[in-house]
Amino acid sequence: RELLPPWLVIVAGLTGIVLLCVSTKDVPVAPLRTKYGIVLDAGPSRTILFIYQWTTTKANKTGVIRGCSSCPVQGPGVSSYSDSPQKAGKSLEPCLNWAQNEIPAEQHSQTPLYLGATASMRQLNLTHPILSDGLLAALTGTLKSSPFNFQGAQILSSPEEEAFNWVAVNYVLENFFKYDWRGQLVPSGKGMAGVLSVGGTSAQLTSELEEEKQAPKEGVRLQLFGQTHRVHTRQCPCHGTEQLRSRLLSVLIQ
Repeated sequence: RELLPPWLVIVAGLTGIVLLCVSTKDVPVAPLRTKYGIVLDAGPSRTILFIYQWTTTKANKTGVIRGCSSCPVQGPGVSSYSDSPQKAGKSLEPCLNWAQNEIPAEQHSQTPLYLGATASMRQLNLTHPILSDGLLAALTGTLKSSPFNFQGAQILSSPEEEAFNWVAVNYVLENFFKYDWRGQLVPSGKGMAGVLSVGGTSAQLTSELEEEKQAPKEGVRLQLFGQTHRVHTRQCPCHGTEQLRSRLLSVLIQ
């Protein structure tokens, strides 16, 4: 074999010396940009503002988020303001002001803001739709006046609410994906957990349907982390905490 030319050895040596001398801070790497999102969960007894954040990292085209802080809104749930809807909107202002301090000012206009109302608002919408519409209009007015990117205020159907609960539980349990030893996102290989949520008047059992032919019409189809999930909620009326308390009192009285 022929030996390497002396000039090539010298060049290679000098290149190695230069690489060793260059500080890592001399080769800047663009940091992942942090984005924010706000969700207002308007439940029967109270409303809570949640701030989430994420970067451009995705797992099979779905973002990887984490909750970073929350602000409980003072006062009862929004449905309690049916006689004075403007007070419902005003009750959100302290937490919206708090969120402005939590999120960098330059990100305010790019931060999506959502409000989802659940059981009590569903009931009000059935019994007094005009009052329900007035409440949503008042809430919308307050949220639109904030510096954030308002995306809508709506009353979630029961299947939608339970589907979101199912996603949240399985996300926390890392059933969709996990981090391997290199810190890379990979499929978890685990099955999905069913979720039993117990409310005041009923309980709901939400689970994934494995076969297409099993999916009922009222099921919810979700596209998450490169996979399609068909989720169905089974209602269990008269199995809520209020019914349980009534049965317990009845037994005690007897």
